[in-house]
Amino acid sequence: MYYLIFSILCSVAVSILLKLSKKQGIAIEQAVAVNYPTAAICTFLLFKPNLSQNISVLLSEWFVLLPLAILLPSVFIIMGKCVEQAGIAKSDAAQRLSLFLPIVSAFVIFDETLYAGKMIAVILAIIALFALTYKPAQARQGRAAIWLLLGVWLGYGVIDILFKQLSKNTAMTTHLFALFIAAGVLLLTYLIARKTQWTKQGILGGILLGLLNFGNICLYLRAHQAYSSNPTIVFAAMNLGVITIGTLTGVFAFKEKINKINILGIILAIIAIVCLFYLR
Repeated sequence: MYYLIFSILCSVAVSILLKLSKKQGIAIEQAVAVNYPTAAICTFLLFKPNLSQNISVLLSEWFVLLPLAILLPSVFIIMGKCVEQAGIAKSDAAQRLSLFLPIVSAFVIFDETLYAGKMIAVILAIIALFALTYKPAQARQGRAAIWLLLGVWLGYGVIDILFKQLSKNTAMTTHLFALFIAAGVLLLTYLIARKTQWTKQGILGGILLGLLNFGNICLYLRAHQAYSSNPTIVFAAMNLGVITIGTLTGVFAFKEKINKINILGIILAIIAIVCLFYLR
């Protein structure tokens, strides 16, 4: 439970940092690139991963690590472009509604047992997510925005599934270390090829982002280990917790407006989380 709570708080803090980035002059792509070596250093200092002893394990899990190394920085960039084209509200909705994919995978891929209490909680969670992300109808989106929204939805859903698979391995910290290095190398290569002009704000913002991202991912994987037989709890509680606290933070810290349906979504989200943990 504590792993999930602190993972949610780290995730919300990442969202706050991204929201403030433009005002603080932080280039998102630079911050994301710096964040991965920062996270790798944190992993090395705290967990002392041994790559040489676990090289065979790493190679055997290439089908998880390689897609994650590509997806993590790519989806960050897609998310940034999606915010520009479709707006923050719709981009955030696409990210959180990706919950559908890992919930399906919990029963199809990870053989989770479906019981009545869990089914009620899942239905409430899905209704809550639609209510939380509801916004009044706006102008139609262009084709580029639609494809970007689809990319965010699919990307974050697949990342959640891959992280669940990664959490099943006993050499998890070694996998994390290798993953952060690979993702950092890929994105840094991309930025160098584009001849990016680095800024102090981008680098410092990346270090802070890396600390928060490390906490978010590490605690999220620990939560999956703690609830190894109930991945739905982690998938749903994480998404509902982030969007609920994020919505409340937006209202009280940034004076964002929410509607009555969003308020209903917050109430349903709380009920769904309680059902996930206590209905059997």
